Amino acid sequence: MPGYRIDRELAEFGEHVRGWRMVLGLTAQQVAERAGITRDTLRRVESGDAGVGFGNVAQVLRALGVLEKAVDAVDPLESDIGRLRAGKLARKRAR
Repeated sequence: MPGYRIDRELAEFGEHVRGWRMVLGLTAQQVAERAGITRDTLRRVESGDAGVGFGNVAQVLRALGVLEKAVDAVDPLESDIGRLRAGKLARKRAR
């Protein structure tokens, strides 16, 4: 059931987004306004709704001040395996 795993991960992601909002002491209205989205869209992000646009998610992360952390988290050069494989690719291209 591949879809189930994604749903679970999205729900956890949404919980983390809500957690950041709560830790920062921000209301849903404040974050929605800062992100330029509706409170309903923020609610959908926080519930892990797969239908929310990627841009809206990025706007929410920016409003919470964690967009850069998310970008860094998926940077392959921030991982040992990514740096190792990138080095191998660079050597292959240099030949």
